Amino acid sequence: MGVLTAAELNFLVFRYLQESGFIHAAFTLGYEAGIHKGGIDGNAVPPGALITIVQKGLQYIELEANTEENDEEIEKDFALLEPLEIITKDVEELQQLVKKRKRERSQTDREKDRGKEKERNEEHERRPGGERERDRHDKEKEQVREKDKSEKDREHEKEKEKEKQHTERIDKVKHEEDSLAGGGPTPMDVSVTAQEISSTDVTVLEGHSSEVFACAWSPTGSLLASGSGDSTARIWTIPDGPCGSSMQSSPPGVHVLKHFKGRTNEKSKDVTTLDWNGEGTLLATGSYDGQARIWSRDGELKQTLFKHKGPIFSLKWNKKGDYLLSGSVDKTAIVWDTKTWECKQQFEFHSAPTLDVDWRNNNSFATCSTDSMIYVCKIGEQRPVKSFIGHQSEVNAIKWDPTGSFLASCSDDWTAKIWSMKQDKCVFDFKEHTKCLSIVNQFSFTKLVISDSHYSLQSIVMHLMRGTHKNGQCASFDSTIKLWEVEQGRLLYSLAGHRQPVYSVAFSPDGEYLASGSLDQCLHIWSVKEGRILKTYRGTGGIFEVCWNKEGSKIAACFSNNTVCVMDFRM
Repeated sequence: MGVLTAAELNFLVFRYLQESGFIHAAFTLGYEAGIHKGGIDGNAVPPGALITIVQKGLQYIELEANTEENDEEIEKDFALLEPLEIITKDVEELQQLVKKRKRERSQTDREKDRGKEKERNEEHERRPGGERERDRHDKEKEQVREKDKSEKDREHEKEKEKEKQHTERIDKVKHEEDSLAGGGPTPMDVSVTAQEISSTDVTVLEGHSSEVFACAWSPTGSLLASGSGDSTARIWTIPDGPCGSSMQSSPPGVHVLKHFKGRTNEKSKDVTTLDWNGEGTLLATGSYDGQARIWSRDGELKQTLFKHKGPIFSLKWNKKGDYLLSGSVDKTAIVWDTKTWECKQQFEFHSAPTLDVDWRNNNSFATCSTDSMIYVCKIGEQRPVKSFIGHQSEVNAIKWDPTGSFLASCSDDWTAKIWSMKQDKCVFDFKEHTKCLSIVNQFSFTKLVISDSHYSLQSIVMHLMRGTHKNGQCASFDSTIKLWEVEQGRLLYSLAGHRQPVYSVAFSPDGEYLASGSLDQCLHIWSVKEGRILKTYRGTGGIFEVCWNKEGSKIAACFSNNTVCVMDFRM
């Protein structure tokens, strides 16, 4: 029998936490157990591996308890034990339980058989031969009638199905007419076949030696940054022409941004977050070692910022570019002055790790934490200018609308909320998701996107669109994406195209399309107006993040198989 090593078990638990949506717990375990040093090929481990092994272990123990040395054949139905008994008792005790329950079941079965046989004999004796013959004929006639009835039922079902399809076609036409008339779409589950993006039309960027957790396009030019668990970030130069192996004469240029000197050793320096400044001249990266690093677009290390005492989970430049904001597991947020690269102010309001930060304007911002609180802070102020209380579990992500009036948040309590600076209670409380959600890195105050993952709300995207209606979208670990009309808190679409947790969603720059990435290895591109999949790409690993370039002509996705994929988008 093969032996499961401690490193392999740690990896299985790590993957289970990732798949279940416990992203921060997975990060912590990966950091402390040195998962990245184990040399285990994550692509060879199927989804749900830990659960499968536990189930098979229980079945094996149960099978062993049902087997004796003189058994020549094992009963097919041997489920005589409860899981708790299997875990808490040894094999000998289980064997005694099985023997006892087999005897009891066997005795019960024999008593039932004797009772039935006795009833049949008594009935047989009471009836004369002619009645028994008539019974046989009646039984045969009844079988013929049942057969005829079954055939009629099948024909009836076919007719009903035809009527249903006809009704659906009529409803679809009516729905489209209502939409054109200004009524808007009605809530529905949407899952349709889409145009498949061929692998020959995709540029695969290889070089990372571990999962790629983050990616971001430069706001200027054609540079794409990626951050990985291999303690590096990379800046790729993506050619302007079409993507795909057959269309490129040379591979994209790349700068490797090492977060270690020499060999990696005592501490994991996984790159957890990255963000470009508004001019696209500097890239900021956050790492598990608690340091923020500033790089030029050519990959030169400009500054290393030391003050946090724990991993950095969020890093954001303000619009003006004179301040950089970081949030850390050490429960604090820090504003860095980008002229001197010194700490301008450290904000210590949370009682648990800070999970996300986002600028409201050039001088104020919001923070969220596992303590379920959201604070709005301002540079120079020693207390929060606003506190939002309402979530019942850790708040994973937050995003301001472009005007700075409304803030979206999502939480492990399975809700996404919209907050206003004018009131203390949330303006809207979205509760349609059944599993956790997350906020995507783009607040479109017309479309709020909340993407569903397994046990927490992970990402929200908002996009400012033409017109007066305000919509939003959520993605989550229940594998759905929900499109909301924020102004009235109305669900427009439930996009059900993924089969596993959705980790990332992102609007195109014009707000007309939505890209989503999931652990099911699929990237879907949706029409926001129609609520349907237009195109899809199937990779070879789970997708952690998706993002659009500034023109909306290319999409990048980072995968668990250590690669980044770039593809064109044209309609």
